[in-house]
Amino acid sequence: MILPIVAYGDPVLKKKAKEITEDYPKLDTLLENMFETMYGAYGVGLAAPQIGLPIRIFLVDTEPFAEDEQLSAEEQAQLKDFKRVFINATILDEEGDEWAFNEGCLSIPDVREDVFRKPEITIEYYDESFEKHTETFNGLIARVIQHEYDHIEGILFTDKLSSLKKRLIKGRLNNISKGKINVDYRMRFPDLKKKR
Repeated sequence: MILPIVAYGDPVLKKKAKEITEDYPKLDTLLENMFETMYGAYGVGLAAPQIGLPIRIFLVDTEPFAEDEQLSAEEQAQLKDFKRVFINATILDEEGDEWAFNEGCLSIPDVREDVFRKPEITIEYYDESFEKHTETFNGLIARVIQHEYDHIEGILFTDKLSSLKKRLIKGRLNNISKGKINVDYRMRFPDLKKKR
């Protein structure tokens, strides 16, 4: 089932998400719905807060990046086959010199900006079968994981921008939070009246 994606401005996107236990109700269905939602919006990653759930789950499928002809055949193959579920993840280490990449977010449609991140991460997480893993990733895979990991920490990519960039996109962000945007996937916009 395709779920609505929570738009910028919803408080759930700024909350640090909580860990879940192995007996989390209907976890299989939730993961299936999250993948379907992500694919329906042409995303490469989706975190539970983006569908309104403040829990530490995100998933990644980097296959769309594999079509980039500027990448080596090895990099394309890695990206094509990378599909993972991350539950209760913790980034243990980030290494290397930060590099910029133009990022976007399903919760912040039509806003793309260069974000600086370190190229290599080591992360501990549970998979969909609640088996524990500690792995090191680099390049685009590491970047997508970092972006989704930020979501479960209550951080958006726009939080990482300079104050000048933030001022330049403020109007667009306000429009997204008010639902003044056209997207070709389901979205849930914050109820701004509740905040008054």
